Amino acid sequence: MKVLGGSSRVSVQTLRKSMDEIVNKQSASDAAVFASDLFTILTVLSTSIGVRRALTDNAREVSAKAELILNLFGKNISSQAQALLASASALRWSNPGEIADAIENLAVQAESACADKNGELEKVESQLFDFAQVLRANPELRQALNTSADTDQSKVSLLEAIVNGNYLTSTINLLRRVVTLRRGRSIDATLAAYAHYVSTRKDQVVAHVKSAVELSDSQLAKLVSTLSKQVGKDVRINLEIDPKVLGGISIRYADYVIDGTVVNRLAEAGRALVS
Repeated sequence: MKVLGGSSRVSVQTLRKSMDEIVNKQSASDAAVFASDLFTILTVLSTSIGVRRALTDNAREVSAKAELILNLFGKNISSQAQALLASASALRWSNPGEIADAIENLAVQAESACADKNGELEKVESQLFDFAQVLRANPELRQALNTSADTDQSKVSLLEAIVNGNYLTSTINLLRRVVTLRRGRSIDATLAAYAHYVSTRKDQVVAHVKSAVELSDSQLAKLVSTLSKQVGKDVRINLEIDPKVLGGISIRYADYVIDGTVVNRLAEAGRALVS
């Protein structure tokens, strides 16, 4: 889960309010379509740095940005989704890539709104965590869904063979995007980001913990207890195993990062030596 820069955080908050005004008036099915439209936008933004730069260029005329959006999407997405993207392009971003991060946040939030309208939000959140546990317990499955050597369609087919009939439609919609829109992240990190965005719909806190090794149940319980006291809310842990951190753990929740990994300590020591 990426921590956005200051101006980008403000822009996301502005867009969240606009999105809420839209989805609050929609039916569950309309909110699902709106979410799909935002994921379509995200796909384009994720694959074209030129589009990201054009939409976040403060020197570019608003009319030119609107024309670009129309040319890119035409009738493929709703006017509401196009309007939200136009609003995003008028805001300030710490760097061009963060407009894509914002749209990802909004897309997951819109799907969460659909689940909420169906009375299924809590179950969707639970199923995302369940699937994270499935990946932890099945490294071969994680590798199959994480690989760049296979097509997106093949990975989606594998995913659907596992989850169809077991998970809600909103959960499956989100998991399809987790598999196909990782945006340079591991599947674990992408799933953690989505789980965080879903949890914010319920005003809960999800902590993304990265560790080189599995944590025991007692270690996880102690970590949950410590973080819950610090945050003042119930905290859920989403654990990502990453051997590259060498040792220690990093913890990220909301806009806070606690990095106690060996890699980070070595980097700090290196900076101290050259300063």
